[in-house]
Amino acid sequence: MAAMTRAVDARPARSARRRRAPELRLGPGRTVRTVIWVVLGLFFLIPLFSMVEFTLRGPKPGVYTLDRWVAVFSGETTRYDRVYQGLGNSLVLAAVTVAIVLLVLLPTIVLVELRFPKLRRLLEAVCLLPIMIPAIVMVVGLAPTYAVVTDVFGSGAWTLAFAYGITVLPYAYRAIQSNVAGVDMVTLSEAARSLGAGWWIVFWRVLVPNLRRGILAASALSVAVVLGEFTIASLLSRVNLQTSLLLVSQSDPFVAVIFALLALVFAFVLLVAVDRLVSVRRRRTAKG
Repeated sequence: MAAMTRAVDARPARSARRRRAPELRLGPGRTVRTVIWVVLGLFFLIPLFSMVEFTLRGPKPGVYTLDRWVAVFSGETTRYDRVYQGLGNSLVLAAVTVAIVLLVLLPTIVLVELRFPKLRRLLEAVCLLPIMIPAIVMVVGLAPTYAVVTDVFGSGAWTLAFAYGITVLPYAYRAIQSNVAGVDMVTLSEAARSLGAGWWIVFWRVLVPNLRRGILAASALSVAVVLGEFTIASLLSRVNLQTSLLLVSQSDPFVAVIFALLALVFAFVLLVAVDRLVSVRRRRTAKG
């Protein structure tokens, strides 16, 4: 009798499971996602393949050669010295710009987050303002300032880092602020202070390690923006990678495209490396 009762009780449960509505899955299905990835991949890869094909064209139609790539990497000719100079200037500019952004922006964000939370909106508005100002308008405003900068620091290309620090400000701010939003900085700092740590120890040993993901992302975005900037350097008569590519393209467009490809690959590898570093740190944190 007990077995019959259990069997009778199990039937409504089974029928209820059968009548249960299927789970709703939000977002596109696997086929739609595959189509989206294919379309996006073609959108980005076709121009790159076209650039590679252009650099491999030989003197005759349908003939391809690696001579131009070999000439660029061999260093046997001095025709590309201006490009190498521009590349070196851009790398120096990238390093100085990242240093300026991290030394100025990062402590400011931390200070506002801990001490002056009411100024958060004002800081956000100030940091995002450069993205709404056209580069040529910014140069018009910076030209009188750079007359003073030239008198104080000289006319070296590295002085563009002061202007580039303003240009990359929106991207660096968003990268760091998104990380700050996911960290309870007030609790961490109060806990460290209660254990006797000074503010420098709190900032360097407690907060910075927790903001490493945002710092790496801000640095990578700053480098990518600096390597691709042209307007400010051109109007302020400085030599960087993009202005040197423009000059070389007038006599040898193939080499200009080669260096443009190398710059794109470098920026892509840098972003992938940052993403990998962040992913490794997340897995280590999750295991710990």
